[in-house]
Amino acid sequence: MPQHVAIIMDGNGRWAGKRSLKRFLGHQQGAESVQFVVEAATRINLPFLTLYAFSLENNLRRPKTEVNFLMKLLRSYLASNVKRMNDNNVRMQYIGRIHELPSEVQDTMQWAENATARNTGTTLTLALNYGSRSEIVDAARAVLTDLIAEAQRRGCSLEDLLQADGLETRLDEHHISGALYTRHMPDPDLVVRTSGEQRISNFLLWQIAYSEIFITDRLWPDFRGIHLLEAIQAYQKRERRFGGLGETFTDEDLDQLEPASQVAEEIETQLTPKQLTRR
Repeated sequence: MPQHVAIIMDGNGRWAGKRSLKRFLGHQQGAESVQFVVEAATRINLPFLTLYAFSLENNLRRPKTEVNFLMKLLRSYLASNVKRMNDNNVRMQYIGRIHELPSEVQDTMQWAENATARNTGTTLTLALNYGSRSEIVDAARAVLTDLIAEAQRRGCSLEDLLQADGLETRLDEHHISGALYTRHMPDPDLVVRTSGEQRISNFLLWQIAYSEIFITDRLWPDFRGIHLLEAIQAYQKRERRFGGLGETFTDEDLDQLEPASQVAEEIETQLTPKQLTRR
């Protein structure tokens, strides 16, 4: 069972277009899908569910009218679903450059987070005004800021601090991970992408280094709890190796491998054009 599932919710506009509807109706239907999926997550006791709701690129490149509608839809979703979240023991959190969102949206987000803060079930994280590259930049800035502050407290320069302690001890993967927006949660075990697109779209690039990826052609407004379960079922059939050989690989398998020289010869004789083979 995965501990953390992250979903790239895609296809609202296409869902509306296929029905000759306006895009905002696709977004409204997509908001309904969120609640179906959240309730399914709570029923299977999924600890963490992260939804890519609104990207930094969406904020910069979508028409202002669409962005404004999405902000209103977010406020409406939070206001109308906090009671249901409390009933289902769901805790709300957010990642992204939240401070750049309209103040009234931030106020509603903070209210919903506070109202669900004591819940102990599924943690629902909405990625809002989020971009993974920006997150990594923000993390690097935070680490650097902390180092500068420490150097000032110790009465030395940043260069002297790094020379004394060693750069490797003061800046490694652990420090970057600890400064990411997601530092309070485990990395995703499973990433689900709807609408059939085969790209990550600047989502959790650092965190999904070893995540399993499940892509479905189903558009997000048609995605339901049963489809989340199908993705998890597919995940459970996979063997996660994290760069290793996996549990089913044994020393006996190593004995059965062909020598490297033999493999090289087979490649040369069978795959290389005749005019390029050794003479």
